[in-house]
Amino acid sequence: MKATQKDFKGQAARAASEARVFFFCGPDEAGASDAAHTIAGLLADPGERIELSGAELKRDPVKLGDEARSTSLFGEARHIWVRASGDEAHDAVDNLLKGEVEGCPVLIVATGASDKSRTAKLLASRPDGLVAMFYPPDLRSVTETVRQMAGPAGLRLGGDLAERIARAAALDTRIAQSELSKLALYLDASPESPRTADVDALEAIGARTEDDGFASLVSAVLSGEVAKLGPELNRMRELGLNPVGVLLAFERRAAQLAQLAGRIGPRGDVTSFLKAEVAARRVFWKDERELGVQLRKWRGRKLARLVDKLIELHRALLANSQTAELLLAQGLTEITRAAAPRG
Repeated sequence: MKATQKDFKGQAARAASEARVFFFCGPDEAGASDAAHTIAGLLADPGERIELSGAELKRDPVKLGDEARSTSLFGEARHIWVRASGDEAHDAVDNLLKGEVEGCPVLIVATGASDKSRTAKLLASRPDGLVAMFYPPDLRSVTETVRQMAGPAGLRLGGDLAERIARAAALDTRIAQSELSKLALYLDASPESPRTADVDALEAIGARTEDDGFASLVSAVLSGEVAKLGPELNRMRELGLNPVGVLLAFERRAAQLAQLAGRIGPRGDVTSFLKAEVAARRVFWKDERELGVQLRKWRGRKLARLVDKLIELHRALLANSQTAELLLAQGLTEITRAAAPRG
C-alpha cells in the first residue's frame, strides 16, 4: 500500500496492524522519521528496538531476514529500525519478502529515496507493505503540527507562538518537539494539568549563542576539531555555562545545517551555494567558511543522526540535572569524533 503526506495519518493505524515492512522516504527527513515513530507507537506490541544501518544491509543482504525472524533472548517482541540512504536496503528487503516465515515489523527511513525507488516498488503493491513519501513542509503546516503536538505535552499555544517555534526549528518537527518538551518541563505542564505557554516562557528556555559565548564550542565540535575540544569544555566549566543552554546552541546550528542541506540537495556544490547565500544576505559572511566545513561533514543520513543525537542528549540532560555537565561533555565528545577526519 502507498500513503501520501496528506493521507498518512488516516492510514497509519490500519497500516500498523496490517503491514510488516514500512518504507518512509522523500526529501523531508524529519517528516519521514516522524512517520516511522508514529507507526512504532501504533504497533500492538513493539517490544525491543533493533537498529540496523543501510550500509550493513548492503554488505550483508541476508542479515535483515535473519534479524526479523529471530527472537530476543527472553522471547519478547521486537521491531527493526533501519536508517538507509537511497536503495541500500533493496536486496535485504527482497530477501526478507521471499522468506516463508513472517518476521517482526521492519521500519526503514530512507534518506534520498523516493516512492519510485526500487525498494519502494517491492512494497507498494503488497498488502503487508507500506510506502510513504514526505516532502519538505511549509511554515503553515509545521505551525499546525506544533499546535497539535502541544496538546499531548500539556501545553496551550497561540498561533503566533506556534509559528515562532516552527521558524526557530527551521521547520524541523523533531527540533520543534524538543522545544515543546522543554517548555512543558519549565512550566510543569502535563496533559492532566495543562499550562498556557507565552513568549516569556519560550525565551526563558532559550539562549543567545553569541552573548553566552557558545559559538567557539559549537564550531569546534561540529567541525570535528578534536584538539580544541578539551580547552573549550574547560572554558564551559569555568564560565559555568548552563548545559541545556549550550545544547540549544547546537540544536540551532543543526537546524540551520538541515535547512541549508535541504536546499543544496545531495549532489549540490557547497562552495558556490554558500557564496550565493552570502550574496543574498541569507548567510552572514563571517559564517561562510565554518558552515562550508560543517555542511561537508553533516549531510543526509549523518545529519539526521546528529539531530536525533542532540534530541536524545537534551532529554538526558533534563532528566539528570545533577550530572548534566558530564553527560553534555560525553555527548559532545562523541559528536566531535564523528565529525573528525578519518586517518
